[in-house]
Amino acid sequence: MRKIFKFLFVLIFLLILSGCAKKPEKTVIKFSSWGSETEVSIIKPILKEFEAKNSDIKVEFIHIPKNYFQKLQLLIASNLTPDVMFINNIDGSLFIQNNIFLDLNQYLKNDNLISKKDFFPEALKAFKYKSSLYALPRDISNLVIYYNKDIFDKFHVSYPDNNWDFKEFLVTARKLTKDLNDDKKTDIFGTGFEDLSLFWMPFLWSNGGGIVSPDLKTVLIDKPESLEAIQFYADLRNKYHVAPTASEAGSAKMMQLFMQGKLAMQINGRWSVPRLRKDVNFRWDIAEFPKGKAGSIVDADASGWAISKMSVHKAESWRLIKFLASKNVCLSFTKSGLVVPARVDVANSDIFLSKNLSPENSELFVKIIPGSIPTPAPENYPEIMDTVNTALEPVWNGNLTAKQAVNKDVVRKIRNLLK
Repeated sequence: MRKIFKFLFVLIFLLILSGCAKKPEKTVIKFSSWGSETEVSIIKPILKEFEAKNSDIKVEFIHIPKNYFQKLQLLIASNLTPDVMFINNIDGSLFIQNNIFLDLNQYLKNDNLISKKDFFPEALKAFKYKSSLYALPRDISNLVIYYNKDIFDKFHVSYPDNNWDFKEFLVTARKLTKDLNDDKKTDIFGTGFEDLSLFWMPFLWSNGGGIVSPDLKTVLIDKPESLEAIQFYADLRNKYHVAPTASEAGSAKMMQLFMQGKLAMQINGRWSVPRLRKDVNFRWDIAEFPKGKAGSIVDADASGWAISKMSVHKAESWRLIKFLASKNVCLSFTKSGLVVPARVDVANSDIFLSKNLSPENSELFVKIIPGSIPTPAPENYPEIMDTVNTALEPVWNGNLTAKQAVNKDVVRKIRNLLK
């Protein structure tokens, strides 16, 4: 009997101990991202879903809505690097080329649930440096020509086709530039004009030029093809007057003018689709960027998720970015209409193509990817573009020609920044 009581006492004692034992602590992964309120409202439920499916992991979301990459630099310098970081290939080039991120090639090779074949090669190429892959892409950015079908119809101008070139683009813009009340002020411009490099860079690439070469070793902006394309773009505003000057645009942005029916065409990306679907009453569609001497070449830049090389939770971080890059999660981001998905299966899905919604030619965003290129972004890309933008400002304003502005000093500064 005494043995039985002793056994029961030990059993009860062990049960008490097990009841008092702490639950195993979760691994905390720090995840940083920029994003508007709309994007954050998409991200937060996705992170909750990940936590529910991975009960041993808690994700600490670090939202940095402004000056993201500058603040990311400070976190890295302070040894507070997030485990997982949302990046893009242009602003992220500084980090990629300084070996901040983990090479994901081996993780993809050993994982049965996700592979490189799931993504557009161009999206992966945006995150490649030398032989390493530094992020899994979420979306791929490219530019098209948005056009107001009602304005084209009103003035009996044919819609753009996929074979038009710079010359036809100009001819079309001139036909659509109108002074409706003979007051010598333009009421409708054929096209918009942006001095942000994102919007004029395709003119250089399509003409066989650029700022720097894809291998990041050679300055291209002073090449004849580049100067010709810069001058053509500037002439849209200053010589042909088919695009508004800064004073004619006032405080309005180009997309605002397009939405107001004051632009017949506007160069822009997929991110404009949700707003146009919601806020305009006219019929609109998209067309391929016009061809230059080298064809029609726009950007194939990407945003995606990278893992810090210094993270002590690399395996858990891989589980997170693999989840974020999965088909179901990619569909969640795609439903907003903001992005061109980097996954091939989602880009070809009904959710993205949306046959019953504008633009009617939505599949163009997918068709142009193979002929697009990631922006060549050296480590000192911000400084290079500061130099370029300062040089080209008087060209955009009509005070200098492209050849005058891109002088030896400008080329020398860019060449020194490439070293």
